[in-house]
Amino acid sequence: MTAELNYPSIAKMIDHALLQPFLDTAELEAGFRLALSYDVATVCILPYYVKRANEALRGSTVKASTTIGFPHGAHATSIKLAEARQALEDGASELDMVINISKARSGDWNYVSAEITSLTRETHAAGAKIKVIFENAYHDDKSKTELCRICGEAGADWVKTSTGYAPTGATLDDLRLMRKHSPAHVQVKAAGGIRDLNMILAAREIGVTRVGASRTAEILEDCRKRLGLPPITTVSAATTSSY
Repeated sequence: MTAELNYPSIAKMIDHALLQPFLDTAELEAGFRLALSYDVATVCILPYYVKRANEALRGSTVKASTTIGFPHGAHATSIKLAEARQALEDGASELDMVINISKARSGDWNYVSAEITSLTRETHAAGAKIKVIFENAYHDDKSKTELCRICGEAGADWVKTSTGYAPTGATLDDLRLMRKHSPAHVQVKAAGGIRDLNMILAAREIGVTRVGASRTAEILEDCRKRLGLPPITTVSAATTSSY
């Protein structure tokens, strides 16, 4: 049965992405205002701006999140851990980490598992949550399934499709696979090419609980229109991206 469409349930699925490296501080600040006006789940912000994001969002239900090892995942584990500690110290409530794609493609699952486990433990010790980005464009279904198993054993909070910087992003087939092969305690996040409300609704039907999007205003204005709610017109959106 199709879940009922209501505004809060959709808005709180969205991590508003502010991850393009060319975004200036005015655009980042506009992104905070947009996220607050639409009351999304988090602002996924460039790492250097996490502390400011935490300040700007304080007192709201919108959280600050950021990326680790982004976008290629090739950082040494020690560097990813240092990134995580800095982000957590700066007030990030959620971390989106990229796996070591090279190691996964090489079949070095012990390395991949050890890294995901160490980052998950570090994040949980600070009372925060972690999403593990597979970058599905570079893996076959067998590898995606193995990554789901590893994340389940590590206790990750979400498995996530993509960074938005690979040749392809979230697909419904991948989302079905990830939901099927992840244990119930691991949620699924869709990212990369989430450009309209219909895609979010289709993903939600599969069991996706979070999406990454930069076209947040367009998506949520469509939602409000379908529900007969007035538009939110007081916010100027930050530059959109392919995320």
